[in-house]
Amino acid sequence: MIYIKNAKEIDAIRESCKIVAETLNLVKKEIRTGITTEDLDKLAEDHIRSRGGIPAFKGYRQVGTPPFPGTLCISINDIVVHGIPGSRTVMDGDLVSLDCGVKKNGYYGDAALSVYSGNDENIKKLMEVTEKSLYLGIEQAVEGNRVHDISYAVQKYVESNGFSVVRALCGHGVGKYLHEDPSIPNYGVKGTGKKLKDGMTLAIEPMVNMGKFEVYELSDGWTIKTIDGLPSAHFEHTILVNGQKPEILTVE
Repeated sequence: MIYIKNAKEIDAIRESCKIVAETLNLVKKEIRTGITTEDLDKLAEDHIRSRGGIPAFKGYRQVGTPPFPGTLCISINDIVVHGIPGSRTVMDGDLVSLDCGVKKNGYYGDAALSVYSGNDENIKKLMEVTEKSLYLGIEQAVEGNRVHDISYAVQKYVESNGFSVVRALCGHGVGKYLHEDPSIPNYGVKGTGKKLKDGMTLAIEPMVNMGKFEVYELSDGWTIKTIDGLPSAHFEHTILVNGQKPEILTVE
């Protein structure tokens, strides 16, 4: 079911999204060689709770999975998404992706970003292309367009730059629930899919691999890795379909 949100609901979602953006920007600044992903996760949880929010991912479970133990998904190098925080330390040259969800006053926000401070030009390009593809997708999130107009814009740009979009995972509606309809793949045929309407809130999230698009899941039930061991980047915003100019909600 696709939920069209009213003004009151949008304001609540906007508040949760603001906390998401604050948290990601706070944690991003603390990424350095030697810090553990567990330390980054605690920083995120402390901030979310100090703002009256609840970590949306902590304890979240899907059919057949254990509850997710962290506040953030912290995914390094060839981990695409759903990396579990723990004792692993960040090393010089790591590509680190942070994914954060917040629930406040019953409504959700969701966003992700990737951080890289190394010197590999191919990884820098992967980062730039992934982030640019997100904004190209967002541009298509206007009333009257179709979901796969977003998908097509992402796929076309990514593949024209020699990278691949992950096909086993996708973006989604968000707001009343952490995951809502419609699903928003990062590949598709322009002009197809559900019609976009004002009041829809969507989490658009390109996951882009340097190599092949295939991925696999580890035995922990969460961690998703690239099949060829090459790096992956991830950027995401929650947006509001709002006339002819989408509003990005996951900003401070």
